[in-house]
Amino acid sequence: MIPAAFDYYRPKDMAGVLALLQEHGDDARVMAGGHSLIPMMKLRMAEVPHLIDLQDVPGMSEISIGDGKIRIGALVTQHDIIAHQGLAQSAPILREAAMQIADPQVRYMGTIGGNLANGDPGNDMPGLMQCLDAQFTLVGADGERSVAAREFYEAAYMTARADHEVLTEITLSAPTGGYAYEKQKRKIGDYATAAAAVQITQSGGRCASASIAMTNLSDVPVWSQSAGSALVDTEVGSDALKAAIAYMLDEIDPTEDNRGPVAFKRHVAGAILTRAIQRAWSRA
Repeated sequence: MIPAAFDYYRPKDMAGVLALLQEHGDDARVMAGGHSLIPMMKLRMAEVPHLIDLQDVPGMSEISIGDGKIRIGALVTQHDIIAHQGLAQSAPILREAAMQIADPQVRYMGTIGGNLANGDPGNDMPGLMQCLDAQFTLVGADGERSVAAREFYEAAYMTARADHEVLTEITLSAPTGGYAYEKQKRKIGDYATAAAAVQITQSGGRCASASIAMTNLSDVPVWSQSAGSALVDTEVGSDALKAAIAYMLDEIDPTEDNRGPVAFKRHVAGAILTRAIQRAWSRA
């Protein structure tokens, strides 16, 4: 539980962060809250000769809501999301998901940027951001670019972020309609065995749109366009539910681990997704 030796930096601006990344290349990593990276360093699963702490970089800890858009800085903590009244009204699914991440001690320090950028398939926010069709702002020596959450994750711990880039902000349209974030886990504070994010709208008693994503059932979060489409123009009855679940089960690829065998995970995925869709529809 003791990490290998490393040099620690705490630059005061993004220019200093980027200069360090350029100087040290693959040997450098940025850290937001540290709740993903530090445990990996302690277990010697990650060796980071040069650790760059982002906490003193200004402009990355704000939440802004306006003109139907929500902007969340990468250093915003899970606790900040839970406590923000504007987010509770504009995107309540964010608070519902953040409340289910780890425990209060972790939520006070763990950041949304770290949760998203790490690429851990067990993290809750990546699937939720795919459900909400969020955009990630990446800043590097060559400037700034935007990457869709649905295109960001390539494999476990591998993302579209280049080594010299920093995820600085998350942008999304304020969601409408009903929502639900459902999570099954072995104990409080654990990663999900399966989790589902659902955002759904209705018109005239029928589903007008649906977005569905699931977590920790593949090496990347799974947003299923087919599962959402199966609900559209239906009253979200049993047949539509079965169709949506069948599409999602075709797209996930769970592996056996200490959370259970593949058959159990697929069963849990179906149960959790059913519950999430039903609850989102009841709120729509």
